[in-house]
Amino acid sequence: MTSTTLPDHLHTKSEEHDHGGVLGSNTELIFALTSGLALGLGFALEKLATGLPAWIPLALFLIAYIFGGFFTVREAFENLRQKRFEIDTLMLVAAAGAAALGAWAEGALLLFLFSIGHALEHYAMGRAKRAIEALAELAPRTAHVRRDGQVVELPVEDLVVGDTVVVRPNERLPADGFVVVGTTSINQAPVTGESMPVDKQPVADPEAARARPAQVGSPSLVFAGTINGSGAIEIETTRTSSDTTLAKVVRMVSEAETQKSPTQRFTDRFERIFVPVVLALAFVLLFAWVVVDEPFRDSFYRAMAVLVAASPCALAIATPSAVLSGVARAARAGVLIKGGAPLENLGSLNAIAFDKTGTLTEGRPRITDVMTVRGTKEGDLLAVAVAVERLSDHPLAEAIARDGGARLRDTIIPAAIDLKSLTGKGVTAQLHGETIWIGKPEMFGVDGVAPLGDETTSVVAQLRLQGRTLMVVRRGTRDLGVIGLLDTPRPAARPTLTALRALGIGRMIMISGDHQKAAQAIAGQVGLTEAWGDLMPEDKVDAIKRLRADGKIAMVGDGVNDAPAMATATVGIAMGAAGSDVALETADVALMSDDLSQLPFTVGLSRQTRRIILQNLYVSLGIVAFLVPATILGLGIGPAVALHEGSTLLVVFNALRLLGYRDRTAPILPSAIPAAPVAPPALSRTSS
Repeated sequence: MTSTTLPDHLHTKSEEHDHGGVLGSNTELIFALTSGLALGLGFALEKLATGLPAWIPLALFLIAYIFGGFFTVREAFENLRQKRFEIDTLMLVAAAGAAALGAWAEGALLLFLFSIGHALEHYAMGRAKRAIEALAELAPRTAHVRRDGQVVELPVEDLVVGDTVVVRPNERLPADGFVVVGTTSINQAPVTGESMPVDKQPVADPEAARARPAQVGSPSLVFAGTINGSGAIEIETTRTSSDTTLAKVVRMVSEAETQKSPTQRFTDRFERIFVPVVLALAFVLLFAWVVVDEPFRDSFYRAMAVLVAASPCALAIATPSAVLSGVARAARAGVLIKGGAPLENLGSLNAIAFDKTGTLTEGRPRITDVMTVRGTKEGDLLAVAVAVERLSDHPLAEAIARDGGARLRDTIIPAAIDLKSLTGKGVTAQLHGETIWIGKPEMFGVDGVAPLGDETTSVVAQLRLQGRTLMVVRRGTRDLGVIGLLDTPRPAARPTLTALRALGIGRMIMISGDHQKAAQAIAGQVGLTEAWGDLMPEDKVDAIKRLRADGKIAMVGDGVNDAPAMATATVGIAMGAAGSDVALETADVALMSDDLSQLPFTVGLSRQTRRIILQNLYVSLGIVAFLVPATILGLGIGPAVALHEGSTLLVVFNALRLLGYRDRTAPILPSAIPAAPVAPPALSRTSS
């Protein structure tokens, strides 16, 4: 991602036109200041210089009109061409009306204040936009690539999948990929928000990594825009420059600002009703001289003042400025929020549901028990289990292959073939002409699979009391035994839940495909009071629907197996989304690093954003509510414009405070967390 220019659709209503020019990006500001200078000089000469020809102050006022109205005229004509009647047009009408009445100084003041207000507004909004543009600058422009036995420097746009890129110490990585040579520590904060460098090492099997790049583990996975440490490494690219994780984050953050929040939709509806009412009011005031004993000049002036005072400029920018700042601040911390709706909804959650494996736990279960039945030897059971499970990439399969292989040591493990996955239940495979079944106890006795024997059922019941995750192993028609596994809670899980309670999240539920006892065991360790187990993917969707009936709920998962449940929730939150296309596409909020502690920051940022949006709405609507009657009663155009533009700048700068947001969640002592998990209400599947 080499361009730092944001897509056109990123710009807000007040930014849709180019405000640069022959004098650079600050041309509008320079023009506004020139208008103010001419206005001030003309006013001084008119009042203080006696005997001076009248055309000299008038010429200065005309200069103030030209420089103050230059960008306003451009925008007004563009808006009218698109059949939009906005504040720019109202200001020009008011300035032209002042000129028609001979009030050149007041018309020039109107255009000067409006132009300086817009120039400063665009400058302030540009700060939030540059926070997003800065992401695009993280990736280097060139890369050192091995081609034909030599290392050559190429533009990153010329990289292709499979290129070997040489990364020197302290250089930024130019592409996504995996390490093939060398060890180092990489600062991934620009992409994932992780505070500490992450150790990286070469993949054990480059061919396997090349064939299945999505399965490359974190110790070898690298991202464009991150910063290499002291070790020289070589990486093999897995994505082109336009398709890297960083490029996708920049693109999605840019697009996020255009996705309207509930408050934005409300203000849009409000403006559609409010603007015609104001125009009708101004039209009526034009004929006030018919009813009130005053000259047409005074009625016309009052009508123009009302048009200026009632233009909802601050209201139009109040929410977009806050959304843009909030999304940009989150992106800097490694959190991708896809628009105003999820940003606002996060701050009004009633409950959060967590997947267990890989979310509240490390997703690295270990074998704790191997219980054989019918005289089967432990080595025979493990050999069969390892032979099948090493063909699968499921976390439980990886644990059995890893720990089982370690227990078998030098035992020769047979080769299984024809692995088939039974989603949410287990797997089958062929070994020496026999069918091997490995899966949850619930897999047996349904869908044509023979039920478990009495001895196996007894072992299952015994291990379930200990909260183990169970895998039954069957060869042909004969049960071999049961393998018990236990996942490890994340160290950050309990402090994270404590922080979420401090933020006011009243209900947190763990939903899991594991047995109810296993779910309760983990819930007790991390401090959750509700654990719902024995849920298939479709059951998780039903659970989220039931929870959503009670209010807004977020679903936190890995973005792959939990995608349906995340899509059903008010807000779907994906863990460890860096490098995961599925997570980036399906989630409303993506925590780029595999760090659960980013969640309280994200919820806290959302709540602060909601507070700032409400403050902005109060200011913008309050100013309009004051100025409309004030101008009807005689407040001049000059003071009305000053207050109007002042309110616009106030809401923008108030929104920019979000760029400096810091998480200040107060800690709660662990002893204050109730830890006794309770069973869920009956769902479609219950423990056997």
